[in-house]
Amino acid sequence: MIKTGFKIRNQYLPHFVTFTVVGWVDIFTRKQCRDILIENLKYCIANKGLLLYGYVLMSNHIHAIMAVEENTNGLSFFIRDYKSYTSKQLMNWMLSTNKESRVDWMTSIFQNFALKTYTNDSFQIWTHYNHPVIVTEMDIFKQKLNYIHNNPVKAGIVRRPEDYLYSSASNYAGFKDNLLDIIIVDHWSNIGLIH
Repeated sequence: MIKTGFKIRNQYLPHFVTFTVVGWVDIFTRKQCRDILIENLKYCIANKGLLLYGYVLMSNHIHAIMAVEENTNGLSFFIRDYKSYTSKQLMNWMLSTNKESRVDWMTSIFQNFALKTYTNDSFQIWTHYNHPVIVTEMDIFKQKLNYIHNNPVKAGIVRRPEDYLYSSASNYAGFKDNLLDIIIVDHWSNIGLIH
């Protein structure tokens, strides 16, 4: 059966995307695992043409509004490469440290999910679906950004979105020393759709 629906049809327009860990495993409760994702996003912003407009990193998923520069292979390629590279780094960290007490349980889950795919991978950390939603209007952007920033509030982690460290809410609140330098969208022209 051919799956239809969520696809990135325009590779260079901003999209709201979700990267979810298989089985909803809470791998990002460990700071070291969160840092792997943040450091890779920093690298991609600086070197891979990533345009990041908003994000939140939760215990088992990431929500973001992102695009890539037109001189790249496109957003689908970026997502594939990011997920592939971070998967390897996360597994390497888990298997080489004694700081993850759940390593046997997680490894078993990630191996079982890999067996269900058509790839030759030994482990699968991320699901194959990103549920991309194209962001072509300011109303959609605001709605998705509010959803992103309110994730930690709804989860009961913080009272205010800007108090959550692993989110762009602090960037939009004007705080300094944020984890990532993102593109702040305060006018629709900031998002690059008006040329």
